[in-house]
Amino acid sequence: MALTWEEIAGHPALHRCVRVQAQAMNQTYETNPRLSSVFATQQRWLMAHIGLALYFRREPDDYRKELTAARFIDVIRQNDVASRNTADAFIKEMLHYGFIEYGPATQDGRIRPLQPSGVSLEPVTRWLMAHLHTLDSLDGANRLALFLARPDALAMVQPGIADGLLSSNPVREPKQTFSLFTWLNNGGVVMDWLIAGVDPDHAGLERIPTGILSIGDFAKWLKLSRTHLARKLRDAEDLGSIGWLGQRGNSVMWVSRDFYGEYMTAQAVKLAIIDAAFTEAFGSTAGR
Repeated sequence: MALTWEEIAGHPALHRCVRVQAQAMNQTYETNPRLSSVFATQQRWLMAHIGLALYFRREPDDYRKELTAARFIDVIRQNDVASRNTADAFIKEMLHYGFIEYGPATQDGRIRPLQPSGVSLEPVTRWLMAHLHTLDSLDGANRLALFLARPDALAMVQPGIADGLLSSNPVREPKQTFSLFTWLNNGGVVMDWLIAGVDPDHAGLERIPTGILSIGDFAKWLKLSRTHLARKLRDAEDLGSIGWLGQRGNSVMWVSRDFYGEYMTAQAVKLAIIDAAFTEAFGSTAGR
């Protein structure tokens, strides 16, 4: 049985495990910031998962079921993820940077299949491995080992994850502060960086210290405009979700207990979706 999000959210080890997960996500970002920007916002994150799911579910013997720009845009619109123009621009950007490429020609010369490049699958694999490690740390199971033992494991699991993300109201409609960051460029990285600096022993405080001391250094690491980041942080500050223990911008930043709770709940929901997809793909062998 897969873990429910309630079981995950209530696990006493969740805070420490998610902090390790956030640190792993930061390392992935540092490895290739431009590629990580594919997942820069909630919208782009969902579009990337939809594209991968369409690719992994393709039927190479049926060219009508290949991943194409037209099929991708149709599914994006059907699920109300983005406009047609936004989806089209996303495809063109991915082609421009070599994150996707055209596949072999089909019987119908008008159809141009798309496929992810080898380099683009690496961060997705690392993302999934980090989350499987978190799940294993919570219940002592062997998901990560099973995943690593199957060369086709990503193709087995990822489409189910995409389905779960698209059908989840908490994912599609996050709470106020979390939503504020999900629509910021690299907003997911911003939240991971904040949480990676939190001592889990401080999770019960009203104002939880992070490791952030300078907006400028933070923006430089994120490859973001300092002005843009400061504006978003000011919005979060106005909501009472973040603040400074001393002079603004020149002391340790804190996050509120409510915002920290929002982040942990979002992680629990996502982990449950991943566990459900993994269990569906691997069956009872994923048991504890």
